[in-house]
Amino acid sequence: MSKYDYDLITIGAGSGGVRASRMSAQYGARVAVVEESRTGGTCVMRGCVPKKLLIYGAHYADDFADARGFGWDVAAPGFDWSSLIAAKNKELDRLEGIYQRILRENGVTLFEGRGSVVDAHTVAVGDKTYTTENILVATGGRPSLPDVPGIEHAITSNEALDLAALPEHIVIVGGGYIAVEFAGIFNALGAKVTVVIRAGNILRGFDGDVRDTLAEEMEKRGVTILRECVVRSIEKNGDTLSLRLHGTEVIEADCVMYATGRTPNTKGIGLDELGVKMNEQGALEVDDYFRASVAGVYALGDVTGRIQLTPVAINEGIALANTLFNNRPTIMDYDNIPSAVFSMPPVASVGLGESEARRTYNVDIYMSRFRPMKHTLSGRDEHSMMKLVVCRDSDRVLGCHMVGVDAPEIIQGLAVAMKCGATKAQFDATVGIHPTAAEEFVTMREKLPDHRD
Repeated sequence: MSKYDYDLITIGAGSGGVRASRMSAQYGARVAVVEESRTGGTCVMRGCVPKKLLIYGAHYADDFADARGFGWDVAAPGFDWSSLIAAKNKELDRLEGIYQRILRENGVTLFEGRGSVVDAHTVAVGDKTYTTENILVATGGRPSLPDVPGIEHAITSNEALDLAALPEHIVIVGGGYIAVEFAGIFNALGAKVTVVIRAGNILRGFDGDVRDTLAEEMEKRGVTILRECVVRSIEKNGDTLSLRLHGTEVIEADCVMYATGRTPNTKGIGLDELGVKMNEQGALEVDDYFRASVAGVYALGDVTGRIQLTPVAINEGIALANTLFNNRPTIMDYDNIPSAVFSMPPVASVGLGESEARRTYNVDIYMSRFRPMKHTLSGRDEHSMMKLVVCRDSDRVLGCHMVGVDAPEIIQGLAVAMKCGATKAQFDATVGIHPTAAEEFVTMREKLPDHRD
């Protein structure tokens, strides 16, 4: 008999924690999960899933507007924000039930409450303690807010998903994927949107042509992007929020949302007292097998500050379960992980961007810009951009990038090819599906000049 109550206690019932827990239980481990909020975590309850549902809702604005070009006589449609939020919440309740059932059917005990680490083999939930051979910290992250006078008047993405009413004018501070996604949602649904960024362009870390293309398309849709701009203070005057920017410029709005980064949820759960090593941002430092600096403590997902994507956390959970309970030590492969931004239009990428690739390789660049076939009749002024980054010496494709309708669906398939080490010659030898946007990736033949303005 084990001297512990459990073989694994996971703190955090998000995507990574749930996957690690249920697979560990399938391998015969005695597992418990502790969750103080809703089962499903950030992605399912206050991130990817509810945000994508709002994006689907926002896209109907384009569909109604485009319909006339295809012969449809559509009366002026009406939109009710509260109905969309209610439908979204109903779906989240359904999904939470599914997650709880997954744990239950796999024999995983769910403790509802705040979990904290007492020592390397003890977890407290409320006034009760439970012993375990292994502790997994999968507590994810939360939106962070800067120290700006009046910041208490701002909201984050959490609150944006449940606003009581659609704002007339919303200022979104930040230029990352969360900021541009919400900018697209609110803009499409009729709000005036101003995006304030400290840098010279949106989507830092993405390929330069992706950044330029998306910014141009957003601005064509009416989103205002204030570049190299800093919010100095926020003041509330009745129902109006007044933002003072650098210098003397002032803008007014009825809602201010900050999307300026996320902070690991590591404070107040006993990790400092236990001496677990964390970086300056509070992310747990772990090795290739997700082991923290204290024996018996593991961590994965956003709380480690690595690649903050739900599928990454899920695959990390699979690797951990295999390592601990399936006698199959597994190291996560972080190469060529695809990502998407569900902006309007959407963005997707896999592999290296041009600037990043040039630091290591001699590269050839292939790019296509075009108006999607749909908009030849709809009349919408929207363009797509597709780009391949290719190693000149080996012909291997180093990066695939797209801005445009269906970009995430298309890049997912190309990610498989990238994982297999596909070459440009193999792309060229692939027969395209016509007429599709995706066929552009296998028909690009002209290299761009080495030096472009």
